[in-house]
Amino acid sequence: SPAQALETSARFMKEGGAHAVKLEGGAPMLPQVETLASAGIPVIGHLGLTPQSVNMLGGYRVQGRGEAGEQLLHDAKAMEAAGAAAVVLEVVPAELAARVSEVLTIPTIGIGAGSATDAQVIVWQDLVGLTEGPGPKFVKRYADVRTVMADAVYAWGEDVRSGAYPAPEHSYS
Repeated sequence: SPAQALETSARFMKEGGAHAVKLEGGAPMLPQVETLASAGIPVIGHLGLTPQSVNMLGGYRVQGRGEAGEQLLHDAKAMEAAGAAAVVLEVVPAELAARVSEVLTIPTIGIGAGSATDAQVIVWQDLVGLTEGPGPKFVKRYADVRTVMADAVYAWGEDVRSGAYPAPEHSYS
């Protein structure tokens, strides 16, 4: 409810040090966006693939094709009118993200939405290669930290089993 959103968001700001809150979803979230914005709490809207609703969306699939794209554009405009400070566009066609970015005056933040948004975001675990298996099409892995960590843990385990660790230099006297 808008009242619960206000109470929770105020706690995030005061107790958690948040600078804004992100709300996933389009038209159903407009009352919450209006309530929070009118209370001075910056709201980031999140449209397209919404991770909290991924199972209801049929999994990690592109959102906003065809008529659904027109609805997403409408929702983005409504989010801005309700007071959102920015909108995240996740896993939407690049052309749609460009259209949304063109019509809004607030910033758009893309994640799997092409290069025409005002900013980009990526899940850091994907960026450094911590996630297992192939990632979504839009993810570019800049490192393979998962393998480095697994190798380090394996080497440590071998040293413990062989008695090489802890050695005298790792112990206090």
